[in-house]
Amino acid sequence: MHSVEVQILGQSYAIKTDEDEAYIKSLARYIDEKLKEIYSVAPNISQAKATVMAAFGIADELFKIRTEQENLDKMIEEKTRILSGLLE
Repeated sequence: MHSVEVQILGQSYAIKTDEDEAYIKSLARYIDEKLKEIYSVAPNISQAKATVMAAFGIADELFKIRTEQENLDKMIEEKTRILSGLLE
C-alpha cells in the first residue's frame, strides 16, 4: 500500500491505496469537477451539502451505468441463447 497526494477544491488529501497513482488522481479530478459544478450553481452552499450533492450525483451515474450494464448482459445472454439454438 502506498500514499497518493491529491487536490480537491484546493485541499490536499493523502489517499492510502493499492491502486495506480494516475488512477487515483483521475478520481480526485473527477470529484473536484463535480464539486465545482455544484458550487458554480450554488456558490454559497456549505461544503457538507455540496459533498452530499456530489455523492448523490456520482451514485446516480453509477446506478444508471449498472442498470445499463445489466440490460446489456441480458441482451447478450438472450442473443447467445438464440444463436446456440440455431447451431443445434
